[in-house]
Amino acid sequence: MAQFKRGDFSSCDALRPGRPKTVATPEIIDHIHELILVARRISAKSIAEQLGISRERVGSFVHEDLDMWKLSAKWVPKYLNADQKHQRCQSSEQISEFFRRDPNDFLSWLVTMDETLSYHYDPETKRHPMEWRDSGSPRTKKSEYKNPLEKFSPRFFWGQDGILLIEYLPKGQTINSEYYSSLLVQLKGVLKKNACRGKVIKGVLSLHDNAPAHRALAIQKKHCYLGYQYLDHSSYSPDLAPSDYHLFPGLKKQLKIRHFSSHAEVIAAAETWLYAQPSDFLM
Repeated sequence: MAQFKRGDFSSCDALRPGRPKTVATPEIIDHIHELILVARRISAKSIAEQLGISRERVGSFVHEDLDMWKLSAKWVPKYLNADQKHQRCQSSEQISEFFRRDPNDFLSWLVTMDETLSYHYDPETKRHPMEWRDSGSPRTKKSEYKNPLEKFSPRFFWGQDGILLIEYLPKGQTINSEYYSSLLVQLKGVLKKNACRGKVIKGVLSLHDNAPAHRALAIQKKHCYLGYQYLDHSSYSPDLAPSDYHLFPGLKKQLKIRHFSSHAEVIAAAETWLYAQPSDFLM
């Protein structure tokens, strides 16, 4: 009211002294931009710690001043050619034929194999491969994140009744047809020792992915020698081996963010969890 009486009819806030802007400077913004260009996956927390400012200010500079946003890598689907589509039809007909022969016990005859990577420490999260990008930057393709920490590759054979065989690739051993043949022989011995799996012993339907060591002619002959029936794995059909959707996610969740000092500790933790699952876990 006093201002109106003095003839000041302005409705805008008058300038007043306050805390000086010591953070929002062109130099700070340029420094943040340089950090992002060097490491696209750098986190806002890491930038804030390096510059000694808050994460909120970093987010404001990145989004408002630099016009950048953190996006996940773009998933690129695979397209099948005519031969692969034809092979998928043949594989489906083969599986349908086995199912029609014995629809009640079809799953009990099925034995699948898959492999995964186990780490002494696995800190990866879904946000890790995200990168800072501005509105004009193209999205990068998704690639497998290489964990530099100690790791090894276990192989699991399992069926409706549970885990049949777990084999850990020895250090320095390459995955070839000779090594995989030895695993099939071990599997035969395991099946013979388990009398409760008589249906599986009489006729094993073997299903594994299309890795070169799994598709070699020597492996196909070994299947015939051991009495296994080889099932084709269709191109780009991970749903035929549900390990990646059911078995491995649960296992990795138990091992993630845990520190192990040796392979033996990882193996003990993994097998403890696997063999503690109920009987219908793998059905």
